[in-house]
Amino acid sequence: MVRAGASVPGLQAGLAIALLIGLAVGLAPVLAPAAAAQPQVSAQVLQQDDEFRAAREAFRLGQAARLDQLATRLRGHPLEPWVTYWQLRLRLETAETVEVQAALARLADTRAGDQLRADWLKLLGRRGQWDLFAAEHPRLVNSDTEIDCHALTRRRVAGDASALAEARPLWFTGRDLPESCTPLFQDLIASGALRADDIWARIRLAFEAGQPGIVRRVAAFLPAGQQPDGKAIDFALNNPQAVLDRKNELRTRAQREVVMFAAHRLARTSPPNAAEAWGRIDQLFSEAERGYTWGAIAWLGARRFDPEALRWFRMAGGVQLNDEMLGWRVRAALRAEAWPEVLAAIGQMTSREQQEAAWRYWRARALRELNRNDEAVPILAALSREFSFYGQLALDDLGPVAGPPAPPPFKPSRDEMEAFGKHPAVQRALAFYRLELRVDGNREWFWAIRNMTDEQLLSAAEWSRRNRLWDRAIATAERTRERHDFSLRFLAPFREELQAHVKSHQLDEAFVLGLIRQESRFLPDVRSHAGASGLMQLMPATAAWVAKRTGMLDFRPSLVNDVQVNLGLGTAYLRTVLNDLDDHPVLASAAYNAGPGRARAWRTVQPLDAAIYAESIPFGETRDYVKRVMSNATYYAQQFGHQATSLRTRIGTIPARN
Repeated sequence: MVRAGASVPGLQAGLAIALLIGLAVGLAPVLAPAAAAQPQVSAQVLQQDDEFRAAREAFRLGQAARLDQLATRLRGHPLEPWVTYWQLRLRLETAETVEVQAALARLADTRAGDQLRADWLKLLGRRGQWDLFAAEHPRLVNSDTEIDCHALTRRRVAGDASALAEARPLWFTGRDLPESCTPLFQDLIASGALRADDIWARIRLAFEAGQPGIVRRVAAFLPAGQQPDGKAIDFALNNPQAVLDRKNELRTRAQREVVMFAAHRLARTSPPNAAEAWGRIDQLFSEAERGYTWGAIAWLGARRFDPEALRWFRMAGGVQLNDEMLGWRVRAALRAEAWPEVLAAIGQMTSREQQEAAWRYWRARALRELNRNDEAVPILAALSREFSFYGQLALDDLGPVAGPPAPPPFKPSRDEMEAFGKHPAVQRALAFYRLELRVDGNREWFWAIRNMTDEQLLSAAEWSRRNRLWDRAIATAERTRERHDFSLRFLAPFREELQAHVKSHQLDEAFVLGLIRQESRFLPDVRSHAGASGLMQLMPATAAWVAKRTGMLDFRPSLVNDVQVNLGLGTAYLRTVLNDLDDHPVLASAAYNAGPGRARAWRTVQPLDAAIYAESIPFGETRDYVKRVMSNATYYAQQFGHQATSLRTRIGTIPARN
């Protein structure tokens, strides 16, 4: 989400002007359109590319001599810093301090240098070489939890009493943590700052995350005699119904927690069975234990749209639930239009969670439904200045109100764009793209733009657009804070090629572009981890099925990345999905990401506000996807001057399930 500054129009009239600002920028291209995207490279560069691939493989295999041999041939290559990093990384544990420092100086202001510094800091932390660690740590750009724990340990060793207090929040996670954090946790326990209740809190988080291995590791921090039995955990994991049905020994907390875990585990597959079984025995547990377990059952029931979920949440009483559970309490209340419960659940969230756009919007909506409009309007007004799904809904709920005048468009100069293109990190990104190592290229790209002003970001985005690096133009333009160009955020590079397909299948052009933007960022040859390809990210089986259905006789899997073929098959499939789902774009978006069966199953027997439908999608990825596609479509419609530019009008109501 990008937040606007005071100079950005926050309300509908002003926003419409802002959306069109970028269209007025019409400088001549810095380079021929395809020059940077598919640059002409010499035979020498191609040879060096092959040698870089070989060097990368030598590093992976730990072949230091082979890597040193290849390094001499890669001098002057844009990716030479990574070869330097690999060479030292293979022998970092035996390298002299002066050698590491010399390498860091040579790799100054490179991501390779930052990675080397991170690796060295981890080594220094393990060795307890705190003076060197203290000197290097402030220069690190990209940290991680392992380094953060080393840094806190260094401060603790130096006598900084606040270090342990800062380490305490790290404890509360259901995932594994690096060994560098363990000494801090041991000190917290020894000092009484982490107590048995805190250890059990993390055990519960691990149970919720389905991580029994972490449960065992965290349980080791409990005092002797208070740890849960490993065999009992395994039995609860594999046969939770049997645990709940038998008479259990409940004298110790460990014994009670294992039974509670069994109820939680059963609720993952059958919330009604878990509720029935837990309801028979819950009076044997404390009020806090009963409330937590009912909250867990309700949380998992709400994710399955069980009509009893809200009642189960009420059974939790006044026990404080975590933000994840409370989020699903809000969603269950939304689907039931229980607006007081929406307000109550949001009010119980942590202050940080309450600041999420979704919960701010639903709080305002609940206030309006309860005739507390004076409280709702300020929330909506602030939210309306954010360029997001909920920012757009807030604009629609407020109605047309004139905002401040839009700032004049920023026009980057030729020199500014050429300077960006010559940036060493940009050249490294382009080299990685040429080598089809897109993830590495994107990391270099973000390294290049990490400290840029809005004007520099817009120059970089415009350079990217002119060189057909569509995804980089979008990603860069989205990072501006106060000055924005929506023609760069919402590019439409294949609009002309799309026209015939949109017309043939009677599709909404803005909706299709919004979907493509979310699927591929307009990269024709991108391939997902799951195997989907091209602009509209078609799976091989889907592409073959649509090709057969549409009578494409010469279809071959290799054609899926062809722009016209991909658009033709993708739009035909999208039309089929729309036909199957009442021609509703929200349902079609959900189906395109998660499958038509799921999109149908998430409907209710009553018509449902489409915003509530989107918010209550049980898959986080699909929930975010649907919101972004519909938000994208609204911005495209505004740019193209379409009549239906309101998000609320666009998403409407989800028809009742047959």
